[in-house]
Amino acid sequence: VNILVKGTTNGTSTDADGKYSLVVLEADAVLVFSFIGYTTQEVAVNGRSVVDVVLAEDVRSLEEIVVVGYGEQRKMEITGAVGNVNSEDFIQGNVGDAAQLIQGKIAGLTVVNPSGDPTHNSQILLRGTSTLATSTQPLILIDGIPGDLNTLAQDDIASIDVLKDGSAAAIYGTRGTNGVILITSKRNSGKIEPTINYNGYVSTEEFVNVPRMLNAQEYRARIADGAAFTDLGSDTDWVKEISNETPLTQYHNLSLRGGNTKTNYMGSLSYRQSPGMIINYDYSTFNSRIDVNHIMFDNKVKINLNFISNENKRNVDFDQIGQGLSDSPPYAIFNSALWRNPTAPVKNEDGSWNEEPAISYYENPLALLHETYGGFESLSTRISGNVTWEPVENLALKVLYSKIKSNNERSQGQTKDHLSAVRDGLNGYASKSAGQDNTRLLELTADYSKSVDSHNIRAMAGYAYQDNVWESFFVRNWDFPAGNFSYPDNIGAGQRAGLGGPGLMSSQKYASNLIGFFGRINYNYAEKYLFMASLRYEGSSKFVGTDKPWGTFPAVSAGWRIHEEEFLKESGFFDQLKFRAGYGITGTAPDQYFLGVPLLSFQGSFLINGKWVPGLSPSRNPNPALRWEEKKEANIGLDFAILNERISGSIDFYNRTTDGLLYDYTVPTPPNAFRRTTANVGVMENQGLEILLNFILVEKNKVSWNATANFSMNTNKLVSLSNELYTTTNPWFNAGGTGSPIQTYTHRVEVGKEIGNFYGYKVIDITEDGHWIYEDKNGEASATRVEDDKRILGNGLPKYYAALNNNIRYGNFDLTVTMRGAFDFQLLNFQRMYYENPGLAIYNQLVSSNDKIFGKSVLNKNVPIEYNSYYVEDGDYWKIDNIKLGHTFNVSKIGHISRAYLYVSTLNTITFTKYKGMDPEVNRLGLTPGNDSRFKYPSTRFYSLGVNVTIN
Repeated sequence: VNILVKGTTNGTSTDADGKYSLVVLEADAVLVFSFIGYTTQEVAVNGRSVVDVVLAEDVRSLEEIVVVGYGEQRKMEITGAVGNVNSEDFIQGNVGDAAQLIQGKIAGLTVVNPSGDPTHNSQILLRGTSTLATSTQPLILIDGIPGDLNTLAQDDIASIDVLKDGSAAAIYGTRGTNGVILITSKRNSGKIEPTINYNGYVSTEEFVNVPRMLNAQEYRARIADGAAFTDLGSDTDWVKEISNETPLTQYHNLSLRGGNTKTNYMGSLSYRQSPGMIINYDYSTFNSRIDVNHIMFDNKVKINLNFISNENKRNVDFDQIGQGLSDSPPYAIFNSALWRNPTAPVKNEDGSWNEEPAISYYENPLALLHETYGGFESLSTRISGNVTWEPVENLALKVLYSKIKSNNERSQGQTKDHLSAVRDGLNGYASKSAGQDNTRLLELTADYSKSVDSHNIRAMAGYAYQDNVWESFFVRNWDFPAGNFSYPDNIGAGQRAGLGGPGLMSSQKYASNLIGFFGRINYNYAEKYLFMASLRYEGSSKFVGTDKPWGTFPAVSAGWRIHEEEFLKESGFFDQLKFRAGYGITGTAPDQYFLGVPLLSFQGSFLINGKWVPGLSPSRNPNPALRWEEKKEANIGLDFAILNERISGSIDFYNRTTDGLLYDYTVPTPPNAFRRTTANVGVMENQGLEILLNFILVEKNKVSWNATANFSMNTNKLVSLSNELYTTTNPWFNAGGTGSPIQTYTHRVEVGKEIGNFYGYKVIDITEDGHWIYEDKNGEASATRVEDDKRILGNGLPKYYAALNNNIRYGNFDLTVTMRGAFDFQLLNFQRMYYENPGLAIYNQLVSSNDKIFGKSVLNKNVPIEYNSYYVEDGDYWKIDNIKLGHTFNVSKIGHISRAYLYVSTLNTITFTKYKGMDPEVNRLGLTPGNDSRFKYPSTRFYSLGVNVTIN
């Protein structure tokens, strides 16, 4: 609790036990006791040497503070759709990034982890897909400054707030279309005794539901039954060979805080090291942070200085070099282990790696791992500061500046024993790349508040300038002298460099800026009738050459706290009942640069008179009419609490229309110089419902049980793809791909239909000799099929999401169980589509490849691999995701230790589903959701043991 002598700067804060000491000289002194969420009390000293106070919870207020755009608001004042999760409710255990901390906690926010790769971030989707060609990821701000999910260590995060609807996010204009995630770091306030906190865990993991491929014994049994397999005489479990037997991840966070009422500080160091499940693929990250606050000039000036550093390392990196050269990222290595012949040896008798270079994409995964070296390193530093000046009462002027610099470097070497030498004749390969990203942000804001009788008004106005410069280079070489020394460190020694030609080196550089003017007014009458209006006017250099580089993004919302009305107070039923309604417009800039002007690009090189000459050709048509995508969203909500707030929650319904969808149109050449033009032509609609329920089921001295449930649904429709300038030949286009050897699309995007529709042949039966029987376009059975027979086979985006979170306490023990699921959607199982075909004998197969289809016949080995409805499965699932059991120790007699906590946890614990693939959580972004690629790093299950100790 913060304690201040009224009218002075003399104050202190209580310790963890509520004890405090304060020197008071004034005989008529009044002490002000305050704590967020409790009613502030003023108590006269009256000559006493001991003043004890018990603060009462401020029930009427929902006075919980919620972070919103450019400031904070009491929860009771919120008129938009905003979700909030505090650190005590975060997911516990071996989480990969900040988004995973709130997985299943906020209705309408979907967080999935389609890959078990420790270097991959979560995928975030808020209120469905609302664009065709731009990013769907929300804007992420850390203390108001753009960042990413890994900017802060998990222990440095105090809360995460999500601005879901247009009225809440419009203050961020062009960056707020996909929602805004506001991450607030832990900071000090008031006097704090020097305090050290340590939090750490060790964790192990295992693959979840690895596809059941034929082992050597089963493989030989198939040979005996006539399969065209080859017995190479060994018995190799390839997945086991590439896997770490006992991968141990370690995480350590050490923080120090302290200070007085004028100056306080906080610093932390965090280290996480994970070997992952695949050998030779260690990954580590190191975070450091310093935060200093200072108050001066009679509390009129407040200064904050902040430094954050994030360093990542990976001990090997696989580049995507293409052009027939060997590239094998970790997901491809796992795939190579799946389809490798289980009778093939790891090495030949002469000690060389067993390879069969004549077979496409057939690589010895152990050879790739051991004959590749190099690494990846990145370092990001953020220096920021802000100064707030209150020249007069109720007016605050603030300036914020930050500079973020990110550097990364990749290097890879492939030895002379690597497949690239054996198959492609590279004779040693090396690549090296580096990139740098510099972002600066300047924000000036003025905040004014005034209360007259029952009228309360708060106004904010500001200016923002952000610029970004990104550059990179890439160089590669091969055909090195004898020996396997570090090629990337002497890349010029390769002989390929002396031959000239294209593709040996490249570099890029881009710069952009964003300028915004914004303002907001909040008004309430008697804390009963609430109103908010905001406006942002913003311009981007990405629209250079266009007629409208600036956009206007307004928002308005209102709230009515109905429970404050006399007619409802008398009923005594509602502790809270608030109606909310809002409307806002946000925008999206294209991901590409210079779409408004014509561009020429280098296209290959030509040997002319013995010299290589680069060629130039048109690569983009100008479009001066290009503008922002605009998302127009209406939201209606209801917040409620009953039975002394034992049951509370919210209900939100939204309707969003994205106008001016960016899409690449095929245009005639001539008169156009290039075959495609990017234009604003499409319209897309999303509608949804979100329900959040909080329950206090048990609340006694030794036992408590709180539960939170949420549910959301979303429907999506593409309304149009044409306008008066650009029209499509067909009201649809195809997306996605199956890859070799099928080589067809997987999805169709069609006007009047939902995004995410699988499109292909429907099979309804199988013949006695194992051939497919299709349903043709007339609904009749057919032994053959044509393109016109294709139809919608399902949709890869779930219609419904649900989650249930339980927090149970008994004495000093606590138990947390989080569960979540997704329903009414389909997945295309690539593993079954490729590995259940008996005719693909050059690769290993699933055990199920010999199962009878529809209970009748095994697929004929002469039937080619095909994409059809048999491999499109229901993806519904329910996960018991995170289980944590903890114990708080009684440390009252152990020196300076004020808290000691021990816990065990599991993550991705168990999944209930009928889906036959590895994990029903697959890619949900873009235009091809639900494709469960065969090139996949499997999901993993974590088991963690953690400890938290506080010393002061």
